[in-house]
Amino acid sequence: MSTGTTSEGRAKIAARTLRTDRWWLPPLVTFLGLSAWILYATVRVFMQKWYWVDDFHYLTPFYSPCISEGCVPESAHFGRFLPDWPILPYAALTLPFLLLFRLTCYYYRKAYYRAFWLSPPACAVAEPHKAYSGETRFPLVFQNAHRYFFYAATLISLINTYDAVLAFHSPEGFGFGLGNLVLLGNVVMLWLYTASCHSCRHIVGGRLKNFSKHPVRYRTWTAVSRLNTRHMELAWITLGTLAFTDFYVMAVSAGWIDDLRFVN
Repeated sequence: MSTGTTSEGRAKIAARTLRTDRWWLPPLVTFLGLSAWILYATVRVFMQKWYWVDDFHYLTPFYSPCISEGCVPESAHFGRFLPDWPILPYAALTLPFLLLFRLTCYYYRKAYYRAFWLSPPACAVAEPHKAYSGETRFPLVFQNAHRYFFYAATLISLINTYDAVLAFHSPEGFGFGLGNLVLLGNVVMLWLYTASCHSCRHIVGGRLKNFSKHPVRYRTWTAVSRLNTRHMELAWITLGTLAFTDFYVMAVSAGWIDDLRFVN
């Protein structure tokens, strides 16, 4: 079936769009923002250094859980059982699931469909593709597995929470510094983003036929629904907190800056 402004049932307009505003700006900003984050994250996960601060037990989320034989023993909270290969990230067991969770996210699908595939680049702007099959064919049919990646992302968020809590226990005992606030803030935002997921909303109350018989689930569903309206903002905020947390841990680990300590 043909698509665009010349499709059957649509207005026969030769121009790609009649919009006179800067409709191209949002997809361009999205393209630049996502590209910059992907470049930074890719470089960092393959650096295999400056991911752990032994003095304060700071572990960057890009390397959590650190399960490679090349990991610093103290940073490997769940053991070291992956081979130490340069092409294998230290957190190779969880990174693919986090990537798939983000790639199949309803907001991110809209973002990169428009910014990278121009499908379509904006409302009321014809896309350049001649055919459109939706998400019914390979590889986009796997977008429907988003709910399963949600479970994996929830488990990984628990691991990140464990890392943040463990960071309060330095080798000298209880400790509290700026890095703890950075790690904790990142974990909080990750939980908000995960809880605002459409799949989470459906799991909590999507199958209920009568809310009055399930008051607790109804209140939970209501809270998740409020978060869901902020899913786009949380998607971008968590990209920022992840990159900032990683950079802070890297800067302290490399000795570029000193962690501001409040206790110990």
